[in-house]
Amino acid sequence: MLRYVYGTDLDRFAKLRDTMFQDRAEQFSHRLGWEVSVNSRGEERDQYDVLNPLYVIWELEDGSHGGSMRFLPTSGRTMINEHFSHLLDGVKIESPFIWECTRFCISPQADRRAAAALVLGGGELMDNFMLSHFCGVFDPRMERIYRLYHVDPDIIGMTGEGKDRIGAGLWEMKPEAWAPTLKRLGIDRETSRSWFDLSFNRAPRHPIAATA
Repeated sequence: MLRYVYGTDLDRFAKLRDTMFQDRAEQFSHRLGWEVSVNSRGEERDQYDVLNPLYVIWELEDGSHGGSMRFLPTSGRTMINEHFSHLLDGVKIESPFIWECTRFCISPQADRRAAAALVLGGGELMDNFMLSHFCGVFDPRMERIYRLYHVDPDIIGMTGEGKDRIGAGLWEMKPEAWAPTLKRLGIDRETSRSWFDLSFNRAPRHPIAATA
């Protein structure tokens, strides 16, 4: 299932928390070779994890991490404004309707549903929080996933060539993206919204069409 967990609440889900940060170390440090900090517990954490971000996490049946993303509002501190402003010619993205998405991570133990779940979770955030876009930085390895789920970004900055190319983009959840994402995950929209409501202690809503 999908969980939406603020940083201050991660301790309620110890196994999910620990395996998420460990999987981040495996993906970003060991596999991709990024210059990130890994602590003595084998966890990848950075200065943005202490800002009480909202994590969208795909939880496996055993309670461990299957995939995750980290979100912060652009009205506060963000990586794109502090570390990647050169991609935007120094222009800052600051809007209550745009949040930054970082640390897109898939666990080695997850199946192919994990990426679909994260795309779906991003869409639910946009819909329920009335956001217009997410912003973030990406590399060519992610472009296939974006095309598969009809969530190609509007590119607002780019630098580098080939495998060293890095871009900045704006994402929205277009209407045509819901159906293939839900189909890939094997659920309907009502189930997706029930996961969101459970995370935020909301009362269940009336059933809606699967492609809404």
